[in-house]
Amino acid sequence: MRRSKLKKYSVLTAVLAGAAGVTAASPADAAAATLKISAGDDAYVSSARAGVVFGAETKLVAGVSGKETKASFLKFAVPAGTKVAGARLKLTTQASTASKVVVRQVAATSWTERKLTAANAPALGSVLMSAVPGATLSVDLGKVVKGPGTYAFALSSTGAAVRFHSAEATTGAPVLEVTTQGDVSPPVPSAPVNNGNCVTDAKLVPSCGVLWGAAAGGFTTTPRDQALRDWEKLSGRTSTIFHTYHKGDEIFPTKSEIAMTAEAANPRVLLTNWKIAYGSTWAKVAQGQQNKRIDAFAARAKAYGKKFFLVLNHEPENDVVAKTGSGFEAKDFAAMYRHTILRLKAQGVTNVVNVMAYMGNEKWMAQSWWKDLYPGDDVVDWMGLDSYVSAEPGYYHYGKFNDLLDRAPTGGGTNFYDWAVTKHAAKPIMVAEWGAYHRVGKIADKAPVFNSVRPELAKRSAIKAIVYFDTKRDDEGDRDISINSTATALAAFKKLAADPIFKVKLG
Repeated sequence: MRRSKLKKYSVLTAVLAGAAGVTAASPADAAAATLKISAGDDAYVSSARAGVVFGAETKLVAGVSGKETKASFLKFAVPAGTKVAGARLKLTTQASTASKVVVRQVAATSWTERKLTAANAPALGSVLMSAVPGATLSVDLGKVVKGPGTYAFALSSTGAAVRFHSAEATTGAPVLEVTTQGDVSPPVPSAPVNNGNCVTDAKLVPSCGVLWGAAAGGFTTTPRDQALRDWEKLSGRTSTIFHTYHKGDEIFPTKSEIAMTAEAANPRVLLTNWKIAYGSTWAKVAQGQQNKRIDAFAARAKAYGKKFFLVLNHEPENDVVAKTGSGFEAKDFAAMYRHTILRLKAQGVTNVVNVMAYMGNEKWMAQSWWKDLYPGDDVVDWMGLDSYVSAEPGYYHYGKFNDLLDRAPTGGGTNFYDWAVTKHAAKPIMVAEWGAYHRVGKIADKAPVFNSVRPELAKRSAIKAIVYFDTKRDDEGDRDISINSTATALAAFKKLAADPIFKVKLG
């Protein structure tokens, strides 16, 4: 769970709204709901500064200001599977004038806010509406947005400039509200998934069911083993996967990790994340400059003897420095990963099961270097995903369990889950970190998120493990990811934890 380089812009939050967002429906269409989709990219351009990028600004501008004429562009991605019954664009005015704003469709959708300028701006299409905005501007797009896909629009004016909040603004960001004809979460099938005889194989893949795990006490001083025990009592189920974190030359497995995975009455398997390049770079690790560190870990792993999951530098997208020679290019990560795993194998380590853990964030998935991170099927045993959703309506990544799986690259493309099961079909998927959050002090019920998990597992057979990350405050201190921030949330989570799908015996 890291957010140091993640901003609240260019995000897809195509999610079901709460009860207040449900539209009126006939009995035949009782499942109708509203998806609130934020702009994947939005920016304005200036005629006087034709080569300047304004994609990081907190405003969108349309109209004339001094000697400049400005226009704004917005792009939205309606997720696959959405049955569209209607759509409306809603903009919040930052500073209004009496100017009439013209809203046009834009055919081109390959542009990004990171590179958009007046010099390369796409051509404007047909006029969809023109109006003088008040506090807001609402545009009916039902005749344009008719199904899944990427849609782009432009705002222009020949009058005095009108300013709107952009996706970077803390409030009032642009929203595409899509009325749907059904929920994205399917019902739980009546037939049981777990036959009671589920057991893991040599790569810790369960023959049926799903492995259940957790990392508890994140960003606190509470020892991880104590935090997990307390969390297990709270949730009502022993965590088959015990998730821990290490870096550099830290000794692991630790005494407490060994003890936690040695309890006959509470069988657990270790999942540990290792920042092997700590104090160095990925390139230097790949060049062999940390071989002493790798060999020391190899000796500890062999002495430990038991099978365990190993994640090398989880969420690498957040650490990429896409600059030649940085030592942290995506290709350097892949080389580091390969070198480490192959050297462990050469040292006779046979009890490590490798997990490649992505963030699955739409911004990073859209980067040209994202594809270069993957180190190769021969050194990866499981595909991993670290992803979260907000339980707070209108906030960053508000949604349900399916939304953290289905995030697609900004600008369009295959969502993470479908990409993984298509490109790496032989690899089981572990949701190595997941959680539902709300801002500290802005309590929202997480029960809808927890209630949506089981239906998704029923239809996504590639998911073989889910590991919750529980903390009252995240790394930036403003998000509560605990399971018990409300009584209803805890009840829903305990119901999820009690499901027999998680009854898997470690082989």
